[in-house]
Amino acid sequence: MIGSEKMAWTARTSRRILAETKARLRHRGGPLLVLGGLGLFAVLLPTGWAYAETARYRHTPDSVPETPVALVLGAGIANGRPSPLLARRLDLAAELYRRGKVKVLLVSGDNRFKNYDEPTTMRDYLMRAGIPEGRIVRDFAGLDTWDSCVRARQIFGVHRATVVTQLFHLPRAVALCRAAGIEAYGVGDQSMGGGRTDATINGYLREPLATLKAVGSMTLKPGPKIGGRPEPGVHAALASEPGH
Repeated sequence: MIGSEKMAWTARTSRRILAETKARLRHRGGPLLVLGGLGLFAVLLPTGWAYAETARYRHTPDSVPETPVALVLGAGIANGRPSPLLARRLDLAAELYRRGKVKVLLVSGDNRFKNYDEPTTMRDYLMRAGIPEGRIVRDFAGLDTWDSCVRARQIFGVHRATVVTQLFHLPRAVALCRAAGIEAYGVGDQSMGGGRTDATINGYLREPLATLKAVGSMTLKPGPKIGGRPEPGVHAALASEPGH
């Protein structure tokens, strides 16, 4: 009998604790939901702003204004070849060059590590696509989007450019380049399908937090992580004869 009474007491205690826990959750659920909603709003607000602020500067290859320079942002390489996303960016840049929308391609990427050279891989891909070597300028210290933009302005002297990237990245990229002092327009690749779908979905998922971080760069406007003396490559390429 004692065992039965103990089991009954245990069951009653468990039900009471469960009921109290549910009551606490109901009591706190409202504030938690509000805080969660505010947090989500804070994360998504910069993305909404970037889309609205850059809408008039984002174009198709047909509608984008002519600019002297296309700034092609790096997006990873493997075994000496561009990633699927980067290859599509380079294809778009080559298309803009052939259409006469840009005169020089500034390829900006990471070269911090041995045997990892995004800008040279990008240049070689463009040359295989028929773009003259003299029309391609490499930036070896484009470590992220802000650095690529601010170095294009401060190191390479670019004042007006078309940013080439994916559509999910384009609002942030254009906003950052304009904050860096460049009259920037943008052309983006939709990038779904053809082996790019997973990377594109991941890009869209990451973009709200990346844009939140970008607000800090646009506000504080730090110098590039790797500075240096002004480089004449872009101006020399613009001054050279077409096709060289």
